Amino acid sequence: MPILLFLATFASTLVAGSYLAGGNPVARPGDLPLGLVFNVPLLSILAVHELGHYAAARRHKVDVTPPFFLPAPSFIGTFGAFIRIRSPLPTRNALFDVGVAGPVAGVLVAIPVLMIGLGLSELRPAAATGGIPLGESLIFKAAARAVLGVVPEGYDVVLHPVAFAGWIGLFVTMLNLIPAGQLDGGHIAYALFGDRYTEAARLVPYGLLLMGLLWSGWFVWAVLLFFLGTRHPRPLEDEMPLTPGRRLLGAAAALLFLLSFSPNPFPM
Repeated sequence: MPILLFLATFASTLVAGSYLAGGNPVARPGDLPLGLVFNVPLLSILAVHELGHYAAARRHKVDVTPPFFLPAPSFIGTFGAFIRIRSPLPTRNALFDVGVAGPVAGVLVAIPVLMIGLGLSELRPAAATGGIPLGESLIFKAAARAVLGVVPEGYDVVLHPVAFAGWIGLFVTMLNLIPAGQLDGGHIAYALFGDRYTEAARLVPYGLLLMGLLWSGWFVWAVLLFFLGTRHPRPLEDEMPLTPGRRLLGAAAALLFLLSFSPNPFPM
């Protein structure tokens, strides 16, 4: 099943990438390879993210599935990827490692992909640009400044599909680091704070509802968290504290969330 889902996701993101690159694979099947400039970097980011979780879980002898990729009839062709943890986490250190490994591994690929893509992107007069406007996280702004310099007044950056794949990678990292439930941020927050995290996590969906005034997608995430719950199961040895190095890495993960955060990812 994981292989079939990956092949289906490769196909759906290839079609989406062809359109993003200016092709029309339905009318002109020869345009389909144009999608490789989008789907290869995007699936690489998603794969490295999930393999980070997988490697950390196996290192702690946790039973875990290979990554499942999800095709989607959307403009990027996928709903992302996930792994299933099939046995309890033994300690808070193990829980932390499994939670943090994915975002850290994924962003280490997403940032170089973004910077390479920005180098392939174009500056055009704002009146001549079309497409979908995108929110800018602090990481994106820093990368754009480093690669493109100061964008002249009246001009916009038209992202190359490679850069858009990097932007999606940062967006996925940010979403996964939301500190609630079974998201990566939920794993990290519980490992850091234990039961104290549970009370704070209940407030996260309400905060997302408020942010829904900026971007309607936050309403969807709020509903998902209300439905799936914000509580986190305890590891088997919950009393074992995190090591100091992991606490520092937890602070770095929180900083990564803030730097990749965009309150309105798709401004209209």
